[in-house]
Parts: sequence; C-alpha cells; structure tokens
Amino acid sequence: MLTVDFDRLPVGPGLRVLDLGCGAGRHAFEVLRRGADVVAFDMDAEELEGVAGMFAAMAKEGEVPEGAVGETVTGDALKMPFEDATFDRVIAAEVLEHIPDDMSAMREIFRVLKPGGRAAITVPSFLPERICWALDEAYHTAPGGHVRIYTLAELSAKLKAVGMEIGSHHHAHGLHAPYWWIKCAVGVGNDDHPLAKAYHELLVWDIMKRPAVTRIAETLLNPFIGKSVVLYVRKPA
Repeated sequence: MLTVDFDRLPVGPGLRVLDLGCGAGRHAFEVLRRGADVVAFDMDAEELEGVAGMFAAMAKEGEVPEGAVGETVTGDALKMPFEDATFDRVIAAEVLEHIPDDMSAMREIFRVLKPGGRAAITVPSFLPERICWALDEAYHTAPGGHVRIYTLAELSAKLKAVGMEIGSHHHAHGLHAPYWWIKCAVGVGNDDHPLAKAYHELLVWDIMKRPAVTRIAETLLNPFIGKSVVLYVRKPA
C-alpha cells in the first residue's frame, strides 16, 4: 500500500533515494523495483532486518533491475549519518508526526538532499486524525505515538522555513480513515472487535484485489477524509 505517488516523485536508474523512517519498507521496495538505489533508514534495527531480507528476496526473484542497490541503515532522523547533498530524493512517510523536534528532522532532510532534489512528505490529515484523537486518548498517548496534528498550512510553512520550495499535494487512503475511527471507538487495542475485524478484512481484500468499485470510492473520498496528506517539495538548485 503506497502513499506516495511516484508520478509526482519520479525515481529510476541513476538516482539515490532515502526512505526515512521506512518501517516495513513499503516505499523502499517500490523504489528498488523502479531501478533506483535506495537506503531504507529507521531507528528499529529489528524491522530493518526484515527489510534487508525482502531486498534479498526481490533480487533472487529477479524483481530488481540490473545495477540497482537496496541497503538498510539504522539511525536517528535528527542526526543522520550521511554527508550533505547525498540523495536525489527523500521519502518521509508518516514520520514527522512522531518526532517532537520536527523542525530538526526537516532541516536534516534539507541537508541530505542534493540541490534540485525532491522530497515527498506524508503525515496524517488533520480532520481524520483529529477525530481519532477525540475518540480514544490511547491512540496518541502510547509510547512512540503521534505528538501533533498537522494542518497542511503548518506543514508547508515549516518546510518552507527550512528552505524547501513547496509543490503540489494530495490526500490518500480515504477508505482507511473509517477503519481507524472504528478502532478508536471500540478501543484502539481491541483488534478482535467484530466490526474492526470485518473492516480490516475489507481493506485487505482491497489491497490484494484492487477492484474498480473500491478504487473509485477511494478516489472520491480522498479529498474529504483521506487518512494521509502528501506534500511534494524541492530543494532549490
């Protein structure tokens, strides 16, 4: 399930891409499939082991174009172990809302981008996130949880303040917002609730089958209740 639109953030052979806070690696895998070199970067060394294993499996199955390399690096988003101007692209998907000092993380993204490089920054959308916070305090108070709710204007202003040029934006995962509202309503840790389980099965079916009916529904819902907002920015040349 991708949040970033790779038509708006083109990647391919000859480019070096950082997937910051990569988690399980969903965007890193797509970058590698498109032939770019990718660094999957995260604080969770155990999760990165799974990402490295998938990189190896993709190569074995012939899913990696010749010359493309995927690697994993463990570290802190506030002090990344990379030289200035290392990457052509940076992806930071659902990361900044977890970081108290988000401006320092944004400055690091700016620093490691090459002049003229582009980044895709995704965070939870304001309205769906605000509803989750209102329904269940545990949703955002758990260790490692969300520490703020961004408006698009705030996110844009902060990125502009560190030097980025602000580009286009869109919303994603309109079908996922109701799932999280259900989860928060019944208790965010209550995975066995029948309604939550049923909606989760719907989402899995949608991800696996991509039927036209849910694709159309999500396209219609995204501008209003898309769970994520994606902002594309550029470091001036």
